[in-house]
Amino acid sequence: MAFRQIEVEEFLSLAVQYPILDVRSPSEYHYAHIPKAYNFPLFSDEERAIVGTLYKQKSREAAIQKGLDFFGPRLNRYLHEAQQIITQHAGQYENRGTLLVHCWRGGMRSAGIAWLLDLYGYQVFTLKGGYKAFRNWVLTQFSKNWNVRSLGGYTGSGKTEILRFLKEDGIHVIDLEYIARHKGSAFGGIGQTEKQPTQEMFENQLALELNMHDFKKLSTIHLSHIWLEDESQRIGTVNIPQPLWEQMKRKELVFIDIPFEKRLSYIVQDYGKLDRSLLLAAISRLQKKLGGLETKIAIGYLLDGDIEKCFDILLKYYDKLYLKALDKKKDELTFFEKLTFDDVSPEVIGKKIVETYGPK
Repeated sequence: MAFRQIEVEEFLSLAVQYPILDVRSPSEYHYAHIPKAYNFPLFSDEERAIVGTLYKQKSREAAIQKGLDFFGPRLNRYLHEAQQIITQHAGQYENRGTLLVHCWRGGMRSAGIAWLLDLYGYQVFTLKGGYKAFRNWVLTQFSKNWNVRSLGGYTGSGKTEILRFLKEDGIHVIDLEYIARHKGSAFGGIGQTEKQPTQEMFENQLALELNMHDFKKLSTIHLSHIWLEDESQRIGTVNIPQPLWEQMKRKELVFIDIPFEKRLSYIVQDYGKLDRSLLLAAISRLQKKLGGLETKIAIGYLLDGDIEKCFDILLKYYDKLYLKALDKKKDELTFFEKLTFDDVSPEVIGKKIVETYGPK
């Protein structure tokens, strides 16, 4: 049985069930990879550099010979690690030995590992064009015409929790802040247990989340709209790709309107338990936009332990910021509707949204 080379769409559809082995070097993998792929490097970073130099300066044959020097002694280890990965997957899926393999361009590295695994008896599929082809696929996704609908509302409206409720109810939701590992604003990185991904990795994950619509892999998902949070284009250190961002600005927006006092109380409960020194640093970073006096007063309240008065100042600042952005794009939106609630209650608001906008 010879391994088979397949296109990106088929490769990704199989990846829902079978493990992906990314045989690029560790540094290539850690910069960005296909989400959920395992790093299964044929060469270390140093070995890759040596082989690449030989390929450029001497010949393809010299590079292959040196590569075999590295590859040969590790054959048994590769087989053992592949079996471990299959066993790890067995808890989720029935897999008696199917593996997906890719390298950078779909060349010698993936072919070498695929040959070995195929020889041992595994069913192996390699990605035509490698990770480079996947990246080209990713970038084309953001220009597709997606049926997106944004959930808006001032800071402290519980938008993330509302979207989580919608997702649990079977609505197609993409949590941009989760993918970005950042909650937005100057305070968004505080309390995050993982560092932000690279821009490339953010895009990879986002493209796959969008394409749950196309692949229709999960039958529990209602496919009428993709719900996203109404974000700024920049979320911490990453950016929503421009073509998708343009769609979010033009399409549909449901705005959740909740009284200031209720949102303030909600914010205090959420952010009040965070590290004071990190809050202080975040407020200090806002000085240029917030103004010297307001920054000084807010910091004073924080140091005195009066979190509510501190965040009263900050929330008013963010309300003005959000209102300005909303007014700027309101005329471009194809649909805008405001829903008013007395309190921040993600479950109550979520049920109302499902009742009003859910699949009929």
